[in-house]
Amino acid sequence: MGKTSEMGFGIIGLGRGKHGVRAIGNTEGAKLVAVCDLQENKAKKIAEENGCDWTLEYGDLLTRKDIDVIGIYTSSGTHCEIAVEALNAGKHVYVTKPMDVYTEPCTRAIETADKKGLVLAVDFGRRYNAQFRKMARDIRNGAIGRIMMADLRIKWFRTQDYYEGGYPPGWRKSTRTEGGSASNQGVHGIDLFMWLIGKIKDVYGVKRTLNHDMETEDATAAILTLEEGGIGTIVTTTCADPPSGDTIEINGTKGSISWGKEAQPYESKEEYAGEPTGEIGNNIIEDMLLAINKGVPPNVDGREGRKSVELVEAIYRSSETGKLIPLKYQ
Repeated sequence: MGKTSEMGFGIIGLGRGKHGVRAIGNTEGAKLVAVCDLQENKAKKIAEENGCDWTLEYGDLLTRKDIDVIGIYTSSGTHCEIAVEALNAGKHVYVTKPMDVYTEPCTRAIETADKKGLVLAVDFGRRYNAQFRKMARDIRNGAIGRIMMADLRIKWFRTQDYYEGGYPPGWRKSTRTEGGSASNQGVHGIDLFMWLIGKIKDVYGVKRTLNHDMETEDATAAILTLEEGGIGTIVTTTCADPPSGDTIEINGTKGSISWGKEAQPYESKEEYAGEPTGEIGNNIIEDMLLAINKGVPPNVDGREGRKSVELVEAIYRSSETGKLIPLKYQ
């Protein structure tokens, strides 16, 4: 890669990828070179609006010398397959959440990035939020003591039409390209929850498809064993009408932290006041520039991004086997 004043970006998938396009346009040092989508009208429209090239074949982006970074916003089960191709083509890569549906392709992508000496990151927007960063820092600094109980509830609603839609149509209801309420809707909350509570030893979970016609699940429940012996619970669903959103509550030996629609905004305890340390971007594009230009580790690298995939995969495997599943990548 030649060193230039601007880093060239290529975006694959223009559903959620349109947010990446916007972030590139608002970030100094980043240039949108080309976009790719399966739908010609969408690719052409966004390219014209942003003054960049477009294509229907993502391989076209991987061969361009003016693209340094590939952002992947395709269906969940294709993220790491494309990431490995891009890394092998010499591109730095980030993927939208989740990193993938299964841990095996995540591991392949991590190993490829290591071998090639390239940046691999996962875009979890809540990791850039100052409030959540203060919460994570305070917990690690002992603000609430040893964690005894930790609970995450994700109560969303999705219609059958939502699962039938998308492009290609129906990808959200297929286990080849998606997981379900935990893997898709729940993964933002699950990643945040895991970041806050620390290492998880094992999980017992159940999954069900309660109110939709599809292969993937629309409800899960799990019990976690935390590293220091505490107990955690996770509930996810897309059947809650009306939805109540995400709720987190963490109880420690010295106090509690909560977040959600009914919770009060988190205020850092005085003895742990101050901004989180370390240089970090405000979004995935700034994060990638820092990682590539200055060697600052990305907010969520491949190994960190794999953790939530492993937990969701373990919940599913526990439901299928009836067994307690230990976690190894925590």
